[in-house]
Amino acid sequence: MSLLYSWLTANDALSMSTSVVLVVTSFFTSMMTATLGIGGGVLLLAVMAGTVPVSALIPVHGLVQLGSNGNRALMTAKHIDWTMLKYFSLGAIVGAFLASFIVVQLSLVIIQFAVAAFILFLVWGSKPKAQEMRPAGRTLAGLVTTLVSMFVGATGPLVAAFVHRNNYSKMQITGTFASCMTLQHGLKAFVFTFVGFSFAQWAGLIIIMITSGALGTFFGLKVLKRVPADKFMLAFKIVVTLLALRLLWQAFSTLFPAVI
Repeated sequence: MSLLYSWLTANDALSMSTSVVLVVTSFFTSMMTATLGIGGGVLLLAVMAGTVPVSALIPVHGLVQLGSNGNRALMTAKHIDWTMLKYFSLGAIVGAFLASFIVVQLSLVIIQFAVAAFILFLVWGSKPKAQEMRPAGRTLAGLVTTLVSMFVGATGPLVAAFVHRNNYSKMQITGTFASCMTLQHGLKAFVFTFVGFSFAQWAGLIIIMITSGALGTFFGLKVLKRVPADKFMLAFKIVVTLLALRLLWQAFSTLFPAVI
């Protein structure tokens, strides 16, 4: 029992009640992402931001999301566009390599405006019918989103916007998006380990949150299969748009704190 307590509280870094909230949140956010295609990762990050120490927030969230997206990718493996993942991976690896040499810190506000505008264009802008992104575009998507992840913690909405451009079915969107995010979070985990962050203290809580998230994904996919394709596509676009508007709100709040 004491071992479970130690695992859940990350060796007393968190209270038991806080840890339980995180485990339950992991379940529902994973269920949300499996059902709507996106949104759970950003919501989980928002909850964790108020409970987990700043120094551990991004790496712990990233590893939990690695497990959550990995589970969803495994459960939807037959629907993954492996060609998309192949070219996305090439770009992501190059992006991660280039990111390690970036010494200029861009303004967060500029990035928030640019990413939000790009997401809205990708989701609502005109796109060729029955035509997929070219290999160069898929590679560029991996490179750009991985670079952006250096400045913006949650790049899920941007990756989702690129995936949306491929005219996929609802299951293809869910599976391909999950596989791309698994790759990105895997690269992040590698980078954090490389720079010296120790996951040992948080390993127990991370494993339990990943397990909880796997259950949420399982039930969420059952709901997804019952959701009509047209309603899923509309819900997906609305959620991604709301996340883009959230970025704009954060940018305006930074520029005009006295007004907003």
